[in-house]
Amino acid sequence: MFIDSHCHLDFSEFDCNRQQLIQQCHAKGINHFIVPGVSLAQSQALLSFVTNHPSVRIAAGLHPYFLADHQEHHLSNLFDFAKQQQHQLVAIGECGLDRSIDNIDKQIRLFEAQIELANQVSLPLIVHHRQSHDLIAQSFKRCKPQCGGVIHAFSGSQQQASYYIKQGFKLGVGGVISYSRAHKTRTTIAAIDTAHLVLETDAPSMPLSGSQGQVNTPLRLLDVFAELLSLKELKKEHEHQLAAQLYQSCLEVFRI
Repeated sequence: MFIDSHCHLDFSEFDCNRQQLIQQCHAKGINHFIVPGVSLAQSQALLSFVTNHPSVRIAAGLHPYFLADHQEHHLSNLFDFAKQQQHQLVAIGECGLDRSIDNIDKQIRLFEAQIELANQVSLPLIVHHRQSHDLIAQSFKRCKPQCGGVIHAFSGSQQQASYYIKQGFKLGVGGVISYSRAHKTRTTIAAIDTAHLVLETDAPSMPLSGSQGQVNTPLRLLDVFAELLSLKELKKEHEHQLAAQLYQSCLEVFRI
């Protein structure tokens, strides 16, 4: 069995075939999906989404990609929403820091507020990063996460990976490991104990190598798994053990 620990099944790219896609995933052993929040309105809308799709678990957060849309009152509303719907959520996020987006000061303020929110409601974090490991570490020093979480789409060194693991985080492993140019990340993931990893697709984004420009789907989780099996130089007979470890890792971090 598999869990896609990070996919955006509610996005419009799946409006035409969502239910069929979910059924196809179930037939392939992909039984659960974690769908993050990216804005206040979308996080709130996930409540009705999950009632129609029982194999989905949801999170609530303010993603840095949508920074321009996040108004001042959205943060306090997110706090109220998360506290009211705490039993429906498995995490706070997707939140984080992204140096490709302007206004780092606002990003940091929103990120650290969401760390505090996660601490208040005793939930893990789903953390987005881009060229920002140093800034995230600074935020973690100012506002320490108490319930761990997942570093989504991890890319980085073994030192950075070890730091996050010591903070109680799992590393999200997705399509990036299929790219030969991602040598540092591939080397790091190959060396990290499976207990610290979770599988993800980030569908409809983050396609695997050879599928650039195509809509990514949770079905590609099996391809990510195959890449990881190869990266760790495990034989075919070890695939069930690896799958079980990854499944358990996801259950642990999200307390499913």
